[in-house]
Formats: sequence, C-alpha cells, structure tokens
Amino acid sequence: MKNAILILMVSLVALTSCGKENNDTDNGLKRVVFDPGHLKFISNSLNPKKETMSALYGNTKALESLSKESKSPEAGAVMKLVTWRYHDNPQYIGGTITGELVSIETVQADQSGNISYNVKNNLPESSSPDKEERIQYFMSYRPVSRP
Repeated sequence: MKNAILILMVSLVALTSCGKENNDTDNGLKRVVFDPGHLKFISNSLNPKKETMSALYGNTKALESLSKESKSPEAGAVMKLVTWRYHDNPQYIGGTITGELVSIETVQADQSGNISYNVKNNLPESSSPDKEERIQYFMSYRPVSRP
C-alpha cells in the first residue's frame, strides 16, 4: 500500500513539473503547414532578400519532366510551388522556420499538352506574374537527389 501511494505521489509530481511554458515569442504570426496531398517533394529554394523559402511538389510526370531538363512539362504533369516567409526559430540559435504562407503557384499540363498556370497570393501588393516566365522558372528547378 505504501509503495502504491509513493508511486502515485512520484507520478503526480512528475506530471505536474513538466508543464508547458507560455512563451509568446510568435509575435502574432501564424504558421501554416501545407498538405501536398498525392504530390511528392521535388526541390526547394531560399530567397534571402525577400526572406522567403519555397518548396516544389509534383507528381511523377513532373519529376520526369524536370529530370530530363525539358523546356515544358510533360502531359499530365502537376507542380505546386509553395512559398513561405521564414522567421528565426526561437528554439535554436541561427535556425529558421517557415512562417506565414505567401503563395501557392500551380502549373498543370493536361493530357493534350495544354499548360495552365494559377497563383494564390496572400499578399495585398501582389501583381499578376508573367505566366510564361513563371513556367520557365518552374522548369529551372532540378530534383534533389536522395540516397
């Protein structure tokens, strides 16, 4: 009986002493996690001047298009370039983490080879980017090699 009470007391102390600190270091920023669904990660990039980081996701046709270094996506290719602002990571000195979502750009090639471009911006000062220029930017990405 004494052992059971001792175990309960130790458990109670252990559970209450590991409480979470309330640090309000996020400055009111919201971190958004992007769900790529069936798309796979292909590559990423960093823009220190704009303090943004991007990740390119795509299906197998998109990966094949980028691996062949072609000028336009193959029929059936779907690519999404997701861009976030980055911020200092409060848990690690010198580290950065993704912050608010800036944009999601989509390039899609249908079965007959017609290429469409769509962008969803979360910036008030956003201007309409040149479709052809952005498609060429997508095609300039090289897939990361994984062991």
